[in-house]
Amino acid sequence: MNSPPNGQQLRSLATQTALMDAAETLIANNGAHRVTIKDIVREAGQKNESVLQYHFRNIQGLIAAIHQRRNQQIREKRAQMLKKLEGSKSKLTLHDLCELMVYPTFSLARTDNQFRHYAAAFSHEIVLSEDSALTKVSKSGGGGKSGMKVGDLLRQTLPHLDTATYQARMELAVRMCSAAVSNHMRNKRPTKGPAADFFISNLVDALEGLLIAKPSLKTKG
Repeated sequence: MNSPPNGQQLRSLATQTALMDAAETLIANNGAHRVTIKDIVREAGQKNESVLQYHFRNIQGLIAAIHQRRNQQIREKRAQMLKKLEGSKSKLTLHDLCELMVYPTFSLARTDNQFRHYAAAFSHEIVLSEDSALTKVSKSGGGGKSGMKVGDLLRQTLPHLDTATYQARMELAVRMCSAAVSNHMRNKRPTKGPAADFFISNLVDALEGLLIAKPSLKTKG
């Protein structure tokens, strides 16, 4: 049985959380290229710049820790939503699966303002990735057992797409959703009210339309 954290460990965890929260907020507001270690340390209420190096080595280590923290939350939220949906119906529809692709992030941002900063700060990374966006998201919040299951169910639900077209559609879907969420989270009250409800519902509809569309003769070659 693990012992509960002592006072020093609790203070260390609090400092790490403060630094991660500060980085999310600053990057969301200013962009990663305009944020320095000094900015993050000051925003976190710390006095010594070496505190970031002590806990994370550098900004890259800090950002990696931020992603690890948030990706775990996204996976847990998706697993909860998937379990609830599977308990309420015998077979999930394409619309259900599209909701499972985007609702976990939006739901977390809706209940945690700090998570909203994360979504605004880092969703665009997937859009700008030179590597496969699908692979990138599968290794992050889109991964885990729930993410893999949603992926398997999506493939089964879209038999009209051959393997190459399916991969291309999913690549477009991931980049489209990431761009939409990143842009939307920069608005005032992005997760509250009718405008927020319309945004997320419309995004799910657009995602479903993208995936269900039959390939044209030109696409088939």
